Parts: sequence; structure tokens; C-alpha cells
Amino acid sequence: MFRRILIANRGEIAVRVIRACRELGIESIAVYSDADAGALHTSLADRAVRIGPAAAAESYLSSDAILAAAREMGAEAVHPGYGFLSEHHVFAAACADAGIVFIGPPANVIERMGSKISARQLAGQAGVPVVPGDTPADQSDEAIAAAAQRVGLPVIIKPSEGGGGIGMKTVRDASELAASIAQARREAVASFGDGTLYVERLVERPRHVEFQIIADAHGHVVHVFERECSIQRRHQKVVEETPSTAVTPALRQRMGAAAVAVAKAAGYQNAGTVEFLLEGTGDAARFYFLEMNTRLQVEHPVTEQVASVDLVRAQIQVASGEPLPWTQDDLAQRGHAIEVRIYAEDPARDHLPQAGRLLLYRQPSMPGIRVDSGVTEGGEIPVHYDPMIAKLIAHGDTREAARHRALAALRDYPILGIRTNVPFLIELLEHPRFISGDLDTGFLDTEGAALRARLSDDPPPDALAVAAIDSAPVGRATDQPDPWATLRGWRG
Repeated sequence: MFRRILIANRGEIAVRVIRACRELGIESIAVYSDADAGALHTSLADRAVRIGPAAAAESYLSSDAILAAAREMGAEAVHPGYGFLSEHHVFAAACADAGIVFIGPPANVIERMGSKISARQLAGQAGVPVVPGDTPADQSDEAIAAAAQRVGLPVIIKPSEGGGGIGMKTVRDASELAASIAQARREAVASFGDGTLYVERLVERPRHVEFQIIADAHGHVVHVFERECSIQRRHQKVVEETPSTAVTPALRQRMGAAAVAVAKAAGYQNAGTVEFLLEGTGDAARFYFLEMNTRLQVEHPVTEQVASVDLVRAQIQVASGEPLPWTQDDLAQRGHAIEVRIYAEDPARDHLPQAGRLLLYRQPSMPGIRVDSGVTEGGEIPVHYDPMIAKLIAHGDTREAARHRALAALRDYPILGIRTNVPFLIELLEHPRFISGDLDTGFLDTEGAALRARLSDDPPPDALAVAAIDSAPVGRATDQPDPWATLRGWRG
């Protein structure tokens, strides 16, 4: 087992990895930019080292800075978390060249699965269904347009590299092809440095269901069941849960076997996620391989809660050469878990990111609730990085029990000083379609405007208001309603 691990990340995932290291008796090394000096992860780690200025390109995305810190601190391994350098095959290879273990898959696997075209080909060779499409060798605009016509409109034009929906263009009419292809290529080159495109048939109203897999260096691969990730905004997940309301035991077995087949075909090691599009529900539903995420996912806690596993601990054990701590038969699902992402954003203004000081920040503490956070009261939400504040995970015996617990916790989650999406999440979890499990990837496209319209437009509270709230005597008798019990419409 490692003696010292450097965490090449920030925020709640850095805190999560630090706590796993502590449980394993491993010394943790945090890194920080100038914007994160004094952040929670720097105080929780055993040691912390500055890696550069606030700009991510000069700090958290700088392979040279990260590796220099690892060498300086004597770290034997680097955990990349997610985002930043977690799926950067050049960084993984540089770690190996430096004699430092990268806690993730091998560099060549990251590179191969990072290309959606290559990943599609591998999945097809493994006998796993892929979305019908075309990956033309001729990458001219005319050839991409011809490929779209062969597949049959409507289609999606997709970049081979990258993710997050960047460069993806839905085309329903042939007259839109030329402009969509040109725009997709421009965005792909600007964001990923690669304008390679391919075409997929548009699957109408699909669900996005992913399977957690983990593999060791001894040939063992298991899946740790599915996660429903259909509620997305601009291809970014907002709510995740497990089990999926669309997946039956028979379908779970088929999809899980497909996920394991993809991982084995790729020569995968460590934790990863195989993503599927799901058409229909129940035993007869059809699923298609979408892509593979070669890292830990933001939503991994729902799997941990339902399967009673520690995925981060397992990542570290596998990276150190140990075999997987469980077999497939050891794993079982117990209850239901729902995760919501708490963001510093203004839903009423198209989810505009917010930055500023957390004048009041109190996490809920109640049965069945887990909060993964990287912030503290009085801390700053900087403008330089993703504005996620925390993840709230609710676990219960049933989906309804988990949903009610999530709602109770959100209503007992005062965050003042900046606007957050907490009221929006409450409205979402109370939506009849969410309650019934009637979900698809277009849920927020059709329901989002109505959800946002139910929110108030009050200005965020200032420091004096927060001081008055915070200094009020606890338990004082009053005729006024408790603001936390009537959070609907309150913009935190």
C-alpha cells in the first residue's frame, strides 16, 4: 500500500480522496492554486503545496506543476479525481515515466476510450450494441453530410474527442446539415484541438443509464450496477439515482454484462463508467453503448450508498496492486439513493454561475443524508472553476423514502450570500414526472422553464441580514414562520 498520495484536484472530490487516504493510513498531499489558498481541502490534508496562479491552465491543468509537486513531496501515487487531468492520457503517461502511480486506467486505455469513434469500434467488436451511425474516414464536410443522409435524419453530429455536449449538433432537416457540420467542427477544434466528427442516429427521448465498473491488474472486472442520469441540462447531469426506475433485473444483467465486456476488451484497470442510451423500459428495452468515462464519476456516492462499497478506497487498493475487494456475487443493491448537485448559480437567469463569499453555510444532518462538500462558511466560491458547492445524497429503503429525505435535507440547507439552485432542486424533486419516474434526457428541456417560473426573484441576502438571522436566539418563541420550513421560492 502507498505511504503518500498527492490529490491533483480541488473541492469536494479532493476532500473525498483525503478522507479515504486517512482511513487507509496514507499521508495525503493537497495542491492548491492562489484562488484556493486556505480552501477546505488544504486544511484537511496532511500537507499542502501551491502549484500556481488561479487560472486552471497554470495550476490544476498543468502536468508539470502537478508532477513537480509530487516529486517535491515524495508522493508515490497521484489521484486525479474527476475533471482537470483525470482523463488526460499524456499526464497518465508522464506519471508512469516519473515512476509515480496514476490512480486510474493505463494511459493507452484512456487514449483509446477517449476517442468516441475508437470506443464505438471497440464496443462493436465486443458484441455490445452501439447507436446506429457512421464514422467516415473521409472527414470533409461533404462526406459527413453524406454519412448523415445514409444514417437517415434526424441525426446527431458529434466530435470524436471531448465531452459535455460540446460540438454536438442535432440535425432534423437536410438544409441544416452544412451549417451544423461547420459549427460542430469549429467547436471541436476550439475545445479539443481535433475536428474529427462522426454521425449517430438521433434516439428520441432516451434515458441515460450508466454502469459503474472497476477492474484490477489480475484480470478481474465487476460492475457495481447502474445509475440513472437522465436529468441533464446541456448534457450536464443535475440529478442521479440508483436503481433506475426503467431497469428490471433481467435488463440489469444484460447491461451489466455488456459493461464488463467493454471494460475487458479495453484492457481496463481501476474505476470507470460505461455509458448507455436506453430506449424503452423493462425487459424489452433496447440499449446502446454511448461512451466510456475513464475515471471516477461525480455521482459515485449513490452507488456507494446502495451497494455498501467504498469506490475510492477500492481505487487506491487496485492501483497499489491488490486484487478487487469483492467478486460480482458479493455485490447487491439495498434501497435507493438520489444525488442532487448544489451549484452556485441563478436558475431564474438561465443558471448563470455565481461567485462570492458564503456568508452562511450549514449542511443538513439527518438520517439517510450524506453531504460531500469542499466549502466552509465564510469561504469563497471563485470565478475560475466549476461552481459546484456540494453534493447531497439521500438514501432510503425505497425511492419515495429517498426522495422525501432529499427534500427534507434541501429545506434544511441554508446557504446565504450567493444564489444557489437549492429552490430549483426542490421544485424538480416535487415534479409529478420525477415522482412517477417518467424520465428522459429531454426532461429539463420540456419542464425546466416551468420549474424556473415557480421561483421568486428576491435579491440575495446581504451580510447584515445574515448576521441578524445567525444571531437570533435559538428556540425563541415567535409568531413568524421558520424561513427554512418554507423554503419554496426562497433563493439561497
